[in-house]
Amino acid sequence: MASIRTSSSSLRRAVLSKASRRSMMQMANQASARKQKTEGDISSVFVSLAGEAPPPLPKRFSDLKKTLVPTTHDQERLVHSWRSLLDALKVEVAEIQEKSTTIVPEVSFNDMVSTEEWKKEVRKRGVVIVRDAIDDAEVLGWKEQLRDYIKANPQVKGFPADNKQVFELYWSLPQLAARGHPNALATQRAILQLFHADPSAEISFNHPVTYADRLRMRLPGDSKFALGPHIDGGSLERWEDPVYRNCYREVLQGRWQDLDMWDCGRRVNATTDLYDGPGQCGVLRGFQGWTSLSTTGPNEGTLCVFPLIKEATAYLILRPFFQPTLNPSHPDFFAPDSWKLNLESTDFPNSPMGRAQELSTASHPHLRLDEGGMVSIKSVNPGDMVFWHCDGIHAVEKLHAGTGDSSVFYIPSVPLTKKNAEYLVRQRETFLHGYPAPDFPGGDGENGFKGVATAEHIRDDTARRAMGLMPFVTGQGTVGEQKLLKEVNRILGF
Repeated sequence: MASIRTSSSSLRRAVLSKASRRSMMQMANQASARKQKTEGDISSVFVSLAGEAPPPLPKRFSDLKKTLVPTTHDQERLVHSWRSLLDALKVEVAEIQEKSTTIVPEVSFNDMVSTEEWKKEVRKRGVVIVRDAIDDAEVLGWKEQLRDYIKANPQVKGFPADNKQVFELYWSLPQLAARGHPNALATQRAILQLFHADPSAEISFNHPVTYADRLRMRLPGDSKFALGPHIDGGSLERWEDPVYRNCYREVLQGRWQDLDMWDCGRRVNATTDLYDGPGQCGVLRGFQGWTSLSTTGPNEGTLCVFPLIKEATAYLILRPFFQPTLNPSHPDFFAPDSWKLNLESTDFPNSPMGRAQELSTASHPHLRLDEGGMVSIKSVNPGDMVFWHCDGIHAVEKLHAGTGDSSVFYIPSVPLTKKNAEYLVRQRETFLHGYPAPDFPGGDGENGFKGVATAEHIRDDTARRAMGLMPFVTGQGTVGEQKLLKEVNRILGF
C-alpha cells in the first residue's frame, strides 16, 4: 500500500506530539457522546431504494417560489428562460442519444497532471474517467484484503441485507490506502483545478481532504441495487438555503446561459444538509467519484451519467416552477408551449426533505432519462478513477448482467474549506473510535472489528494532512488560501 510505509523515519514523522494526540483524543471522547445519525444502510438515503412515497411538502414551499420570483417582470423572464432552455436541451439530448457511451471524456493519469487539453470537454460534460491512476496489481491486492476483512467481521451491515453488496465500511486498511495513495491525491488535486474562486475566497483546490465513504462489491445478476438517477449534495437545500441558492442565481434570474458551474467560491458556505438526513452530505465536494477495483463495462452494473452539466442543472432548478398542461402521452407534451408557470404548487419534483435529490422520466421528462439521456460509462479497469461534478446526475445500472464483480471505493475530490475542516474534525473523531463517518447512518460501525485501521496505519504526510492528522503548511497560495490554512490548523487543534 503506497500510503502505508514501514520505514522508521516516516513513522516518526507521522506520530503526533503528545499534546496534539491528547487534544485529539479529548475531541474523540466528546464524539462518543455526540448524537449520531440514525442507524441504517444506503437505502436510508434514497426514497426509491426504501420503497417509500415522500409526503407532500408544506405551504412554505409555495411561498418560497413566490419569494424567488416576486414580480410580473421576474416571472416573464423566467418563462422566457425556461422556453430557451427546453430548446437547448432538445439539441443537446439528441447528441447524447446519438453518441451514447462514447460521449464520456477520458484522460490518462499522466496527461491529467501534466496537460490542459482534457479540461474543455470535462467542463461541458461534468464527468471524466482517469485511466491508470493506480497500478492494477496494487488495487487487486486491496480487494483481496477487503474480502478477508469482511470475512473476519461477518456482522458488518450492508445492502441488501440478505446478500450484502454495498457495505457500511469506512475504516478498512484498503480504503485508507486508496484514499491516501499519492496518485489518488494528485488526481484529486488536478481535477479540482477545473474550479475557480475569487482570490479572497477561503478555499484551497491544492489541498484535497479525505471524505470517508462506503464501498460497493456488486455481484453478477444483482438487480436490487438499482439506484436510479440522482444528485448528491442535498435536495431542497438548493432552493431553501440562501447561500446554496446563490450558486444558481443566474438561473433564478432568467439567465441560465450565464450560469457558471465552476465558480466554487459561491459554494464555500452553502448548507447542503438542512434536515440532518442519513447520508446527506455535510461537506463541499467538488466532485463525487469512485476508484474501480474490477474490470467492468456497460451492462455490468456500472455507473450511468447524464453528461451535460450546465443545462441539466438549470433544468433541475427551474423545474419546480413549471407544470405541464398536457398528458405525457400527448405528442406536444414536451413543447415549451405545453408548460406553464405555477407558483401555487408546493411540489418540488422528487426533492424530499432529508433525502437525496432523485430524478425520473415522470419528474424531469425533458432529460429523456429512460430514452438514452443516461449513458453508461466506458469500460474501466482496476485503478481507473471516475469523477463527476457535485451537481451531476448519475445512477447505477439496474441489472448487473456481467460475469464478474463490479466493485468500487467511493472516493470524491474535496477542496479544503473551513466547513470541510470542521467536518474533518468530526470525521477524525469517528475514525479514532471506528464509528461510521459523520454523514452516514450511525451505530457502532467498525468499533471492535478485527483488523480495523488506526491513525498509526497512515504514515504518508500528505495522506495524514488530508485526514486532519497533521497541520497544513502555511504561507502558500492566494490571500484567501493563506488565511484559510492558518484557520484550518486552528480548527484541527494544531
